[in-house]
Amino acid sequence: MEKMLGNKKYILIFILPALLLFLGFTLIPLVTSGIYSFFEYNGIGTKTFIGIKNYIQLFTEDRYFPLAVKNSLILVVASVFVQLPISLILALVLSRGVKGDGFFRTVYFIPVVISSMVIGQLWLKMFNNDYGVMFNNDYGVINTVVRYFNPKYEHSWLTKDAFMTVLIPSIWQYIGYHMIIFYAGIKSISTDYYEAAQIDGASTLQVHMKITLPLLVPVIKTCVIFAITGSLRAFDLVYVMTGGGPNHISEVPATLMYNNLFRKGLYGYGSAQAFFIVIECLIFTFIVNRIFKKAEQNVSAV
Repeated sequence: MEKMLGNKKYILIFILPALLLFLGFTLIPLVTSGIYSFFEYNGIGTKTFIGIKNYIQLFTEDRYFPLAVKNSLILVVASVFVQLPISLILALVLSRGVKGDGFFRTVYFIPVVISSMVIGQLWLKMFNNDYGVMFNNDYGVINTVVRYFNPKYEHSWLTKDAFMTVLIPSIWQYIGYHMIIFYAGIKSISTDYYEAAQIDGASTLQVHMKITLPLLVPVIKTCVIFAITGSLRAFDLVYVMTGGGPNHISEVPATLMYNNLFRKGLYGYGSAQAFFIVIECLIFTFIVNRIFKKAEQNVSAV
């Protein structure tokens, strides 16, 4: 086995399937989108080279795209400063040996493996405020619970607070995902550090602030990158729950891109929006790496 792994031919054979999938489903479509973004193209006829006109149009002529970018940045902030802290707290609690921690890890992770389409439909029903036929009342769980305490309460979540109705399930769905990553990172920390801190009489808060969090920096960086790029690429929940409406107030770049590409046939302009999302993800990833660089160096020096 060692001889096989030391042979470059065998290594190439092993990585070839993954390399082909990466080229076919990631790199080639990415390059193609980048090329299309410099053309006026409807997907069928001839392509007309227009340079960076599509990119200029994004922020100077398209009144909905800046709003979509703003919504995606709000989702980024919520993911990093709400979703990740909740995930980290849950991971810290479970890592202390809570009875039935395996059960809780499974329960928290279930939303991650459920299709986003199903999650979207689930929360649609919870926020619903339309009147049902059978009971002559709305069947939205949230309004029903609030109306139990205030019978006169009426609120249309999917119109007045459309983006918030997307924001909440987007944060909720992946709490378990990041929690599992944090949990694995915490469990990989040597117990010698905690034993030494216990001997020195450190409190639980001091242990987490001085040992757990500093040693967890590489894991935190990974989760921050996942949270940011996932938020910038958000599409399915938004599309299922609001479709970007009403009146485009809950649009994100990916929903606008989808409409331009597959509904309006604006392949050049839609590709520019798609490539903008890629560039945005790369820029944020670079920034996060720079922010965490010094902290990671301190960890590696331990």
